[in-house]
Amino acid sequence: MADIRHKLTIKAAPAEVYHAITTQEGLSHWWCRNTVAKTETGFVNRFSFGKFVIEMKIMQLAPTQKVVWECLAATEEWIGTKVTFDLEDKDGNTVLRFGHTGWETQTDLFAVCSFDWAMFLRSLKLLCETGEGEPQ
Repeated sequence: MADIRHKLTIKAAPAEVYHAITTQEGLSHWWCRNTVAKTETGFVNRFSFGKFVIEMKIMQLAPTQKVVWECLAATEEWIGTKVTFDLEDKDGNTVLRFGHTGWETQTDLFAVCSFDWAMFLRSLKLLCETGEGEPQ
């Protein structure tokens, strides 16, 4: 198994970061403009990047602390993987530990996705710190 992991500090409270990763409004302003999402365990969020569609089932929501999704639909290598956002309050800022885990192996797509997640996490950071993300 292979895992993508990133860690960053966001100059915003965990509640603000949590809102950005759990609501349709938030997700559409840092990750995917064409998003259908709810803040509800069991709901399947849908992210449409043109013809490429990702469906993520919300497995866990712990307000201001943790979000876990399981990929149900996307490119084959993503199906069954989990995306995790762990949030920690550090002096009013948020330490975000991100994981996209459960990949079968490290492939070229794995490497591309690791880079892409880093760019999208930068967009999340920008949204929370400046009010303007860079979604696709």
